[in-house]
Amino acid sequence: MALRKNMTADPTKLTITEAAVRFREGTLTPSALTEAHLAAIAQRDGDIHAYLSVFADEARKDAAAADRRFREGAAGSALDGMPIAVKDNILVSGKPATAGSRILESYVASYDATVIAKLKAEGAIILGKTNLDEFAMGASTEHSAFGPTRNPRDLTRVPGGSSGGSAAAVAADLCAAALGSDTGGSVRQPAAFCGVTGLKPTYGRVSRSGLIAMASSLDQIGPLAKCTEDAEIVFNAIAGHDPLDATTHEKPPIPNSPWPGRQSSISGLRVGLPKEYFGEGLDPRIRESAERASEALRKEGATISEVSLPHTPHALAVYYLLMPSEVSANLARFDGIRYGASILRDSRPTPYRAEGSGSGFQIPDSRKDFWDVYFETRRQFFGDEVKRRIMLGTFALSSGYYDAYYGRAQQVRALIQRDFTRVFTDVDVLLTPTSPVLPFRFGERLEDPLAMYLADIYTVSANLAGVPGLVLPFGAVEEDGRMLPVGLQLMGAPFAENTLFSVGKALEAANRA
Repeated sequence: MALRKNMTADPTKLTITEAAVRFREGTLTPSALTEAHLAAIAQRDGDIHAYLSVFADEARKDAAAADRRFREGAAGSALDGMPIAVKDNILVSGKPATAGSRILESYVASYDATVIAKLKAEGAIILGKTNLDEFAMGASTEHSAFGPTRNPRDLTRVPGGSSGGSAAAVAADLCAAALGSDTGGSVRQPAAFCGVTGLKPTYGRVSRSGLIAMASSLDQIGPLAKCTEDAEIVFNAIAGHDPLDATTHEKPPIPNSPWPGRQSSISGLRVGLPKEYFGEGLDPRIRESAERASEALRKEGATISEVSLPHTPHALAVYYLLMPSEVSANLARFDGIRYGASILRDSRPTPYRAEGSGSGFQIPDSRKDFWDVYFETRRQFFGDEVKRRIMLGTFALSSGYYDAYYGRAQQVRALIQRDFTRVFTDVDVLLTPTSPVLPFRFGERLEDPLAMYLADIYTVSANLAGVPGLVLPFGAVEEDGRMLPVGLQLMGAPFAENTLFSVGKALEAANRA
């Protein structure tokens, strides 16, 4: 990306590439950039609530170490000295990892997630942990046990979810970039709502070791950033095989596409517009942005065609059977005895575990006492949305219903995957809306779970199929006197992230023109 002509005086507004140039010129230091972000958090995050915890002392120490590397000419990657925020379901050693839930309020991680270890190896500075819907279950960050995050573009509106804190932190210039997790759109939808760039990688491109699991066959960690190039830089740092995650690919195959994915041109690129993504319920202003984007790509030499993903109408139903089923299994481990509870350490009462009937906070010594503690803890300290999904999943997996619900959902998932395999023999990239609606106001969908789930209608298919998706802002529309961003989604064949980055940069250039 070409550096902007008018380099801002506020360092928090710099992209990673711009800040790296200043580091090497000696006109900015990692310590100065870190202090600027800490000051911005202190000044603005009281209104936004993007962060659950900020590691100011450690960030300053790590920034000073980065300063020395630059002075000595030993600085390494483009991420060296960059302040990065981390969604609070990704483990950072010695730091809280609440997953937005009261049941983990006292839990402190004992090791770094693989992505954190990779960022630290690149010299990145972990600035703090960001807010999220409880256990990453939500599309608005209203389901956090620690209060909602507000959209920096309009504080009366949600930032999207579940990675709303990370998206809001990037949008408000409270970090250089951030990590989120995406199970059904939880990086891409908040990126669209907050007007930033977000990537869901191909399933298996980024390790999930150290991610508090929601739905293991769907979860992927991905970056949120100010631009496509920044997202690419973070992705390249965290991607790769990990022996701690057997689903990661040791040698990802090169996508079979006649388009070479050149950085300088998209001439010859084949872009598909799935007709199922442009039907009833789509805000006409979002449709118009997608049409402008497709025309911009056509002018750059791409060919545009309508395509079909015929099983798309079933994707949301499939997702809301498979995801809760995996949730019910993954969350069974939170029993009030391990992780957030302190009873096993010091035998003193804590607010993080409910008392069992007649047993106080003593270690359960009977089967009855154990189940008392287990059920009462989960009843008190899981939120309503988490309980709802656990119950849905338990029902779908129960005897007599498994084949009718979970089994059939897996069969339809295979058909959705087949749709994507077929369509990517005809096109290189799919261009779609990210959400059918603009950022909505707080409370508008909170009492209607189905309406909330519909916010994921254009994003869940990528998770079911395991393909990568990149969201970037393309224009804005006025509503109630505020300019609200419109985020468009690019989807590619498995392992075709580089193609998405090339197209994303082309759209950014067209949007600036």
